[in-house]
Amino acid sequence: MQPSDIRVAMFSGNYNYTRDGANQALNLLVGHLLDRGVKVRVYSPTTRTPAFEPTGELVSVPALSLPLGRAEYKLARGLPHRIRSDLDRFRPNIVHVSAPDILGHRAISFARRRGIPAVASLHTRFETYARYYGFGFLEPIMIRLLTRFYNRASQVLVPGRSLADIVRAWGVETPIDIWSRGVDHARFRPDARDLAWRRSLGIADDEVAVGFLGRLVLEKGLDVFAEVMKTLKRRDVKHRVLVIGEGPARGWFAEQVPDAVFAGFQTGDDLGRAVASMDVFFNPSVTETFGNVTLEAMAAGVPVVAARATGAVDLIEEGVNGMLVPPRDIPAYADAIARLCGDDGLRLAAGRAGHRKAIGYEWRRINETVLQTYRALAADQVDRQS
Repeated sequence: MQPSDIRVAMFSGNYNYTRDGANQALNLLVGHLLDRGVKVRVYSPTTRTPAFEPTGELVSVPALSLPLGRAEYKLARGLPHRIRSDLDRFRPNIVHVSAPDILGHRAISFARRRGIPAVASLHTRFETYARYYGFGFLEPIMIRLLTRFYNRASQVLVPGRSLADIVRAWGVETPIDIWSRGVDHARFRPDARDLAWRRSLGIADDEVAVGFLGRLVLEKGLDVFAEVMKTLKRRDVKHRVLVIGEGPARGWFAEQVPDAVFAGFQTGDDLGRAVASMDVFFNPSVTETFGNVTLEAMAAGVPVVAARATGAVDLIEEGVNGMLVPPRDIPAYADAIARLCGDDGLRLAAGRAGHRKAIGYEWRRINETVLQTYRALAADQVDRQS
C-alpha cells in the first residue's frame, strides 16, 4: 500500500491551542505525512487564540475547560453527529489517537465499529499526575483504565523501551512499537550559547546556570526542583537558577526559588539560545514519556541531571552525558548538580557526549517509522477483508 492510499483521522486533546511536547510531536508527524502524500485530518478542541498555527486540516471538536485551575486545557465531549458525519465523508483507513480521554475512547470505538485499525500513541504518564494534586490513591485505578484503553487499540506506539516495559507490566497485550522523538539540530546546538544574553539577565560569565525548561506546572516536579535548589544554597554551592517557560504555577515557583532568573516563554531560535546558555539542565519530572526537553539540552551540549524514570533512562548514559537520580531523592540530586557545578572539565565533557548522542535523533527518519506502521496495518486490514 502506497502512502497516497493512507487516510489518517488523528485525534488530539490539544493539537495547537496550548503548546506542549506532545502536540509539537504530532504537528511534526502530520507535516511529514503530508509531505509523503498521506491524507490527514485532525480532530481536536480549539480556541480562538491558539498557541500556534496547526499543521494540516484541523476540525474543531466541542469541549469543556478542565477544572482545578487547569482551564488552559480542554476536555472534548466525544464525537457528536457533526464530527461523525465529517469522519464518514473523509473515509479514514487509519485512526490515530494520542490521549486516553473521552475523545480517544470514542475514536477507538468508531474505528472498531468500522473495522479500521486504531493506533494509540502514548505521550504522557497520566497515571502519575494524581500524586501531584493530592490524589495519589487513584493511581492504581488510573492504571487499570489506561490498560483497558490501550488494549482496545490495534497498535500502541511509545517513545522508548523503558515505557514499553512499563505498559506491558500493566497488562497491555496490544502490539507495542517505538515511535521515538527527534530534535531540530539547526536550533538546538552548542554554538547557540550567548554570553551577552546571559549577562542581560544578570548571569555572570563564570556563574554556573542550572536550568529548568518546560511548562510551570506542578507535575513537572517543581517541588523537587525547588527543594534541591534550597539544598544547594545551604551547602554554599555557587550557581544561578535559569527558568525558561511559563505556566499556572509560576507564582508559587518564584516564591520557592526567589533568586532565580525567569526568562519567560521562549520559542524558535530564542529557545535554542536559552537552552545552549544553560550550564546544567535539571529535569526532575517523572511524568515524561520521552523528555523532549532533555534531548534538546543534550543537542545544545548541556549536561543533564534527571530523574531515573521513563524517557531519561533511554537518553542518559550515567556518568557520560549526565546523571540519573532516584525520583524525589533531594540529597542525591544536590550531590549530582554540585559535582557538575564544581568540575568544569566534567561538565564540558558530559555536554559534548550528550551532543554526540543527540545527533542520532532526526525527525524525518523517526516519523517515517509511524508511516510504515500505518501502511502495514492498512495493508493487513485489506488482506483480511479480501
